[in-house]
Amino acid sequence: MDNLSVAFRDSKLASLLTEKLSKYRGGKINIMEVCGTHTMSISRYGIRSLLPEGINLISGPGCPVCVTPLYFINSAIELLDEKDVIITTFGDLMKVPGTSSSLIMEKARGKDIRIVYSPLDSLKIASENEDKRVVFLSVGFETTTPVTALTIRKASEEGFGNFSVLSANKTIPNVLKILALDKDVKVHGYLYPGHVSAITGTKLYHELAFQYGIPGVVAGFEPLDILHGILTLVDMINGSKKAVVNEYKRVVNEEGNKEAIKVTDQVFCPCDSVWRGIGNIPLSGLVIRDEYEAFDAWKVYNLKPCIAEETPGCMCGEILRGKLKPTDCGLFGKKCTPENPVGACMVSSEGTCAAYYRYQGV
Repeated sequence: MDNLSVAFRDSKLASLLTEKLSKYRGGKINIMEVCGTHTMSISRYGIRSLLPEGINLISGPGCPVCVTPLYFINSAIELLDEKDVIITTFGDLMKVPGTSSSLIMEKARGKDIRIVYSPLDSLKIASENEDKRVVFLSVGFETTTPVTALTIRKASEEGFGNFSVLSANKTIPNVLKILALDKDVKVHGYLYPGHVSAITGTKLYHELAFQYGIPGVVAGFEPLDILHGILTLVDMINGSKKAVVNEYKRVVNEEGNKEAIKVTDQVFCPCDSVWRGIGNIPLSGLVIRDEYEAFDAWKVYNLKPCIAEETPGCMCGEILRGKLKPTDCGLFGKKCTPENPVGACMVSSEGTCAAYYRYQGV
């Protein structure tokens, strides 16, 4: 463990922050941690158990794999009917269930599916397999989209004719606006994602604070980051302060990463997008621009998204919206486990159900 990690896990400082939080005596407040990595850290370090009864942490839709629609997985599997297609993907998509199969099941049946660590790895595979067509499955938020955009631009510049991207990339702000208006959730404060904010900056959160009256804190992922972020939010909510505080300044600034934003805007443009378990949210997704349509697998293979029904009994939608906890789902820990996931929230390492299962015991 490096010195920085040790500093942000100091038990004495954690006890001091916990003691301050324990003095809260106000009404019930709901703080939504937007990011799946926050959810995992909160569960790993037992932070919920350190909070007084009035402070309630609810998990939001910040796991990109979890909110990827069912039809995306079905379309990826449909591509495998093409005998000359190689699918490349990040590993966390492999076990996400489609309507009747999953990528890991298709690989077991002999389909050519390869796990990569970067979209750029797909170009190397394409150059080594000129008789094949390589399709990269791109999901994620503002954090990972720039690398996909860079890959598409590089493929265009170098004249790759056997590479394309099946994209389901999304952006965070508009889904938070939807949740801000949801009376069933009643979000009083947002714990904003550090990774996304490193790309976008903090400016985009100001509308949520001032127009919707919900304060927010950008926080890192270590225990002290999270505890201090919660304490700051509690003080802001009690003081009716409509503001955004950046407590992750070692990584995040107001403007974000301008080069990453630039390459994303060059290759992608905003579009309406379906969020698994939530529905269609206007201008919350990204689609490949017409200038790069030769690399858009949706167009190259004339794929038509077909909305499919979720597995009966799966409560991922309500969990992603913060309305339910994993333990409220009748399938959790029984029919639905990491080894045999029914819903996407149990598949991803950032999924709320996976976090609860791993660290809270079943």
